[in-house]
Amino acid sequence: MHAAPLSILGLVKIHPGPVCALRGVDLEIPEGMYGLLGPNGAGKSTFMNIVAGLIEPTAGTVLLDGVDTVANPRYMRQRLGYLPQDFGFYPDLSGRAMLEFLLRMKGVTGPKGLRTLANELLERVNLTDAAKRKVGGYSGGMRQRLGLAQAIAGNPRVLIVDEPTAGLDPEERQRFYRLLAEMSAGRVVLLSTHIVDDVSTLCPRLAVIRSGEVVAETTPHAARHAVAERIYEGYVEDANLPGFSRQQRVLSAVLVEGRTNRVRIFVADHGTPPAGFQPSPGTLEDAYLVLMRCPTHEVPAALSHAAPAAIGGAA
Repeated sequence: MHAAPLSILGLVKIHPGPVCALRGVDLEIPEGMYGLLGPNGAGKSTFMNIVAGLIEPTAGTVLLDGVDTVANPRYMRQRLGYLPQDFGFYPDLSGRAMLEFLLRMKGVTGPKGLRTLANELLERVNLTDAAKRKVGGYSGGMRQRLGLAQAIAGNPRVLIVDEPTAGLDPEERQRFYRLLAEMSAGRVVLLSTHIVDDVSTLCPRLAVIRSGEVVAETTPHAARHAVAERIYEGYVEDANLPGFSRQQRVLSAVLVEGRTNRVRIFVADHGTPPAGFQPSPGTLEDAYLVLMRCPTHEVPAALSHAAPAAIGGAA
């Protein structure tokens, strides 16, 4: 078996305080889309910044194609495209002028010159028609596509995208999904997000991180299978929801018509669902919420321990 192009070995990061942001992360990340899913504050951004060579770990190793990029961060930076969560633009510049400025900052050019390269990148992210418009008038999705254009300049081996769909409307999100999927061929794409749909739509593999630890490494298919036949759905009056939540493992509660809630619950081994609750197919969001909200002893072993057979399951 060939080694994964990106290997993360024993990654630890302790900030002054001390605050332990990462607690011994081990991951083998293949080519294509790979999701890092977790709540805000879980350690995702710290992990991405270490992989990108922007900060040093307290301990651990990052290997890109066998090269230790902690010892040689320049190796990663020369092969990296990065789209951070908050990407700053100059609103009075046109899209093309902004992209040319970013390319100069990165030191990237093309055989036919900077303007030609910028035009080619704008075409790849479907912004040719908006190239002359001021960036300040771009929608959120258009700004993200412009950020992606600079990230893929120079054909990077590794592409990191941090919370890329936050704030996008459904149509813009779908358009961005398709672009990211197209960009994943032949490179490692790390997608850091707290939005489960991003991972479910794009990523054949994912890791779930909580409090600086990887609590699952799996596939969407395997994660859904791990909670199959343990998810139930029913209705609970709003006034009764607090008491119900104390007795059951509530994963989600959606208010319906202002008075009642459509509630999804997880029932651990040998448990019995409450009256009126019916079985419901498990989703990746259900599996994620089980990992976030249930005690470790209740989490299905196939989900928490990421057995090799489960990881190899279909996406």
